Amino acid sequence: MKRQAAARALEEVRDGMRLGLGTGSTAKHFVELLGEKVRAGMKVIGVPTSEATRGDAMRCGIALTTLEDIDRLDLTVDGADEIDPLLNLIKGGGGALLREKIVATASDRMIVIADDSKWVDVLGRFPLPVEVVPFGLAATRRAIAEAFAKCGVSGQMVVRNGEDGHAFVTDGGHWIVDAHLGRIPDASRLASLLSAIPGVVEHGLFVGLASSAVLAGGQGIRVIERR
Repeated sequence: MKRQAAARALEEVRDGMRLGLGTGSTAKHFVELLGEKVRAGMKVIGVPTSEATRGDAMRCGIALTTLEDIDRLDLTVDGADEIDPLLNLIKGGGGALLREKIVATASDRMIVIADDSKWVDVLGRFPLPVEVVPFGLAATRRAIAEAFAKCGVSGQMVVRNGEDGHAFVTDGGHWIVDAHLGRIPDASRLASLLSAIPGVVEHGLFVGLASSAVLAGGQGIRVIERR
């Protein structure tokens, strides 16, 4: 289903486009399918959202650049951990939320590709990733908890560990705190409060960034456009 969603998003790609290349299992399908098009003659240039995606794109023969060399992208295609009916997202399960948000914000359009299981009525079932500076972590966690309280949510906060058992380190050199909130009734307000905390580098609430979502399920593909 993930590959079906990726294939549908690929139909939106035109020759000469500047593309943001997302991170995660679904986005990886898109990169692989895009690579097939490139090998058949399509000319595009991509900005990867993680070192993992950079490696995948290079293996697939996709030409790459950076946002230092071009400051605007035509389209970003990325996955999501959760999608609500307003096309607000939780992202960051793969740990690339900071670069993903930078790239999405620099794009004219963002298409989110996912299987039907990622569609939710209210965000929050998936733990919310908050990327933080390790320095002063206890103070930052207290400020995050205060932001949660202002929005009427609460839950366990856990520093994410990597495969080696130590704290997971993002491509930017930061840590991630995963907040198990259950429900986030006002994603926009919580996003603003978290962004105002000095020790928070970025958070996984993507509000107002997705233009459309391509969801693959047992009944086929459905495309939801942002109202």
